[in-house]
Amino acid sequence: MPASPPGHGTSRTRSWWGWGYADSHPDDAECIAMGALLPGTLSRPLPIPRVADLAIARPGVTPPSSLAHLVSTDPEARAAHAMGKAYRDIIRALRGRPGRIPDLVARPTDDREVADLLDWAGGQGVAVIPFGGGSSVVGGVEYRGDSHRAVLSLDLTSMDRVLEIDTVSRSARIQAGALGPVLEEQVRPHGLTLRHFPQSFEFSTLGGWLATRAGGHYATGRTHIDDFVQSLRVITPAGSNTSLRLPASGAGPSPDRLFLGSEGALGIITEAWMRLQERPRHKASVSVAFADFSHALEAVRVIAQSDLSPANCRLLDPGEALLSGAAQDGSSVLVLGFESATGRVDDRLASALELARAHGGRGGPPTANGGVAPAERDAPADAAVSAWRSAFLRMPYLRDGLARMGAVVDTFETAATWDRIPALIDAVRTEVGSAALKATGHPATVNCRLTHVYPDGAAPYFTVAVAGRPGEEVAIWDDIKAVASDVLHRHRATITHHHAVGRDHRPGYDLQRPEPFALALRAAKDALDPHRILNPGVLID
Repeated sequence: MPASPPGHGTSRTRSWWGWGYADSHPDDAECIAMGALLPGTLSRPLPIPRVADLAIARPGVTPPSSLAHLVSTDPEARAAHAMGKAYRDIIRALRGRPGRIPDLVARPTDDREVADLLDWAGGQGVAVIPFGGGSSVVGGVEYRGDSHRAVLSLDLTSMDRVLEIDTVSRSARIQAGALGPVLEEQVRPHGLTLRHFPQSFEFSTLGGWLATRAGGHYATGRTHIDDFVQSLRVITPAGSNTSLRLPASGAGPSPDRLFLGSEGALGIITEAWMRLQERPRHKASVSVAFADFSHALEAVRVIAQSDLSPANCRLLDPGEALLSGAAQDGSSVLVLGFESATGRVDDRLASALELARAHGGRGGPPTANGGVAPAERDAPADAAVSAWRSAFLRMPYLRDGLARMGAVVDTFETAATWDRIPALIDAVRTEVGSAALKATGHPATVNCRLTHVYPDGAAPYFTVAVAGRPGEEVAIWDDIKAVASDVLHRHRATITHHHAVGRDHRPGYDLQRPEPFALALRAAKDALDPHRILNPGVLID
């Protein structure tokens, strides 16, 4: 059945330089208070950057009259599409050095317009950078280099409708430019949900999730957007590619897998059939404290290897628990949650709690919600769960506040098998901490949490914070990033579990992928993008 048109909800202003909404950023007083907790930071925050202060060159190319209505040269729009939202991007904006600003921003409304823009760009040697919500933290939506005549940012957010809903098969055909809230509000009247909630949910699109193989709401089971895909439609310079909509298939290599994670280097994902599910009605959650982090790791491994399948199974080390307000006494904290659309989940959570207690965990009885779930994400339970959830959503804004104080604050994530996890976490803490101290002269905070867990391994997520040197923050970040990437490679961990490759992870990705696969990927690039205009520099050269 056809779906109703979206309502775009909020009129709040997005920050062109930082995370999220402009009115949610810490004020100067809050920035100063945060900086006081990190010795060596600035005495006053850097000023909020203004687009008017940027040196924005005149566009190097003019689109034909047939496309002019799709294209903007407005300085504000161009600046907002110049970068993603990594620490590296934030500090460059604060220092007035955002890098190459796109010449044009295009907002197509259908596949034909996407194809026309690609045809024109290919003939003119214009680089095309696909852009959804712009929340990339790996340099995935910016242009680096000088080998193209001009740069076009291809913003897909005008293509944001749920076009069809199949309630029998419980799936929907959705345009790739739909931001998370816009997507969910269109399927909600049918009692359905995609239920993919990355931290960037408000500010990222379905197409961005697909192009980066984003991780989402579930800590176990369906952890990545891949698990919800029935079929994709992709517009490439060589033509359109639409895969057959199926529940499963064994017919050769999957055409969807070629484009999932391709980051716009092979084509523009414009729509997808996605598997939906009933909205959960029953939830139960609890926090469990551990005096010893190694015992907590063992508890999580046992839970992950059971058949309990928690929706939330996130382990915070003592530093992360302190930072989020989940614990103040040096404990590690495990946040456990279960949900279901059909039956109560108290018994499953009680079983998981019993496994955690067998490994030294201390937790109260589950807090349950047996009725209709009131919110899109985990319903708050005890104080630690509520504190963690609030901190999780607020953290990117606080990072930007610390950046204004001259701090180097970033996150990186990975995944490895359980036999490697303890040594990997120890090595990251030690070597990244030492690298930060060497680069800045200041001690660093290096915290860890597990965001997703599997029967055979886990995904550690690290936060690094250290006072920088004024004007040298990007160089310091580069040094720390290089050391972190080297640690991951030596411990046979992936360069990224869900943040994507972009440009920042290219060296690590080049080391991780087998050379015959790289050869095939280059051949696919040559075939699908013969003019080499699509997101140059991501995945392959």
